[in-house]
Parts: sequence; C-alpha cells; structure tokens
Amino acid sequence: MLLAFTKQILILTAESDKVMYESLKDDGFTLSFNEGLDPVSKVLDNDSTSLVVLDMDANTNDDNVQLIKTTKHFGIPLFAVLDPEDNQKLESSIGLDEIIFKPFQYNELITRIRRILWRNGSWDIGQIIRIGDLTIDQDKYEVSVAENRIILTFKEYQLLCLLAANPGKVYTRETLLNRIWDYDYFGGTRTVDVHIRRLRSKVEDANHLFIETVRNVGYRFISY
Repeated sequence: MLLAFTKQILILTAESDKVMYESLKDDGFTLSFNEGLDPVSKVLDNDSTSLVVLDMDANTNDDNVQLIKTTKHFGIPLFAVLDPEDNQKLESSIGLDEIIFKPFQYNELITRIRRILWRNGSWDIGQIIRIGDLTIDQDKYEVSVAENRIILTFKEYQLLCLLAANPGKVYTRETLLNRIWDYDYFGGTRTVDVHIRRLRSKVEDANHLFIETVRNVGYRFISY
C-alpha cells in the first residue's frame, strides 16, 4: 500500500513557460495553470489550492500587485518567480512567502515548495511510504525492508523515493539523471545504472523485488 499525498498548485505563468513546472506532477502535485488576472479569484474561491506560483514576468507590475493581494485574501502561500534583473518588481513583493530567480534547477524549486507548504501546515513532513515489506520514513530518512533497516547513500535514497512514490511509472535514464543529479551533471546515464544496481543490491533479495528494468528505456517501481 502506498500512502500518498496530493497537493494542488496554481501556476500563473505564460503558456510558453509551462514546461518549467511540468515535472512537479512526478512528485505528486496536481497542477493547474492560468494566464492573466481575471480568473484567479474564481479559481481560488472554488478550489483546494495549497500554493500559488506567480511568474512575475508574465504580468504587468500592477497586475502582480493585484495577484498578490488576491492570493493573500484567500490565505494561500505565494511563491514568486523572477528574472535576476527584475529588482524593481521586488517592491511589490511584500507578503511573498518565497522567491526564486531564473534560471532555476528543479531540485531547488521542489525543495522551496516543500518548505513553504511545511511552514504553512500544508505538508506532512512525516509522510511514510509503505509498499509490501518496504517502508520509507521521509521524516527520519530511514528505509527498511521486512523491518530490517537499510543504509543508503543520499542519491540512492532519492532514487528510491522517486520511484516508490510513482509505482508503475517508467522513468528514462535521462529523466532520472536530470531529476536526481540536475541538468548540469556531466556524469552520463551510466551513473544512473550504477546507482540503481547498488540500490537493488541493498533493498532486494529473492523474496523482495521492487525495481524493474524497462529494456532500452529506463526503470520503474513494480506495482503491487
């Protein structure tokens, strides 16, 4: 059984920039997108949004001020995305819960989002994933199989959490490399194979098989 979570994020950005946020779906988030000022109040009034991400380049400064006021009216945390040169837009940033500058790496984005949700009581920091005899305690960073604790490196732990949180989903080697090591890592996809092999040697045995190789593609966590 997988104890999962679903968090709704409203992302206010230009259509052309949606791709920067799509990977959040793989980490259990439900995404909705809006462009412009008008529909935001209706969406927030009729939705269970946990966080608003505001790309401040997608709107005028006046609209950004109004979007900040509207979001705060509903008591929803607000995460602003800016270009480094847009310092003047920080004048309208009173009340922002977090800021990130472009270009950003995905690991930084997801870490900051989790911190916002945790600070605002919308993130279960003690989430536990249980699948068969495998248990992942994300509060303590502990992994056990059949109640036997397994010692993993941090990269092995990250790989296991990503795969286990999305059983049945196939991840290419390139995707895993980008998600765990970031886009600027030059070690090549063989690094993924090496870490998966080491991870399997620690969590799997004849009675416990969790990770499946999808030939010529990548890996997936076996659905139970």
